[in-house]
Amino acid sequence: MSAAPDATRATQYAFAAHIRDPRHAPAPVGVEPRRMAIYTELFFNNVSSLLAANFPVIRRLHDDAAWEARVRAFYRDHRAHTPLFTEIAREFIRHLEARADGGAGDPPFLVELAHYEWCELALSLDEADADAVGCDRAGDVLAGVPVLSPLARVLAYRWPVHRIGPDFVPQEPAPQPVLLLLVRDRDDEVRFVEIDALTAMLIERLGANRGRSGTGCIDDLLAELGRDGDEALRASGAAILRHLRERDVILGTTAA
Repeated sequence: MSAAPDATRATQYAFAAHIRDPRHAPAPVGVEPRRMAIYTELFFNNVSSLLAANFPVIRRLHDDAAWEARVRAFYRDHRAHTPLFTEIAREFIRHLEARADGGAGDPPFLVELAHYEWCELALSLDEADADAVGCDRAGDVLAGVPVLSPLARVLAYRWPVHRIGPDFVPQEPAPQPVLLLLVRDRDDEVRFVEIDALTAMLIERLGANRGRSGTGCIDDLLAELGRDGDEALRASGAAILRHLRERDVILGTTAA
């Protein structure tokens, strides 16, 4: 009786190994080759289609043969920590990170590009509800305490990931950090905008703020930068807050 479970387990492992790497792992004994080929193609095509949908820019950077090889390497070599389809994209990033650490020779921007594309997906699936955030939607973001949307993210990269595509493949990192703001707006559209360092620092300060007004946060930041009293920068900070409000990054102000 004990031999039967062992034989079943061995067949299952051989089945999975062949699906992962049909060129090198033999199919399990007793399975008709035609039927095995159907499973092999179906499983691989599902993963390939899912990754192409999650990483459209990376897909466009590869021709069909290169893409098949890229997906095959992931399918064959990576050991995922979850079977959930919504997490496969994150697993692909882990795979690319492992390849980068191992000196696989992938384009140096590939991990950052994958992370950027995944962030768009993750934000579109985020279950946070900006409409449920309690705040005064009509509040003055300068006089009141600004409330940030839970659906806004500041991202920093070495490579200009938002510009990469078949017509632009950078050979060197950007001279300055690339700062991007991703936000899911009130229409549930995920949008991005390239921001400067002042905007990024101001958003970070607003995220940790508990009681300072928008103007107070601007003044605190300028003092930290050694630029207190700089009226031009102060005006820029005020314009940034208003712009963030228009972008649904700031939802309003703390309710009285």
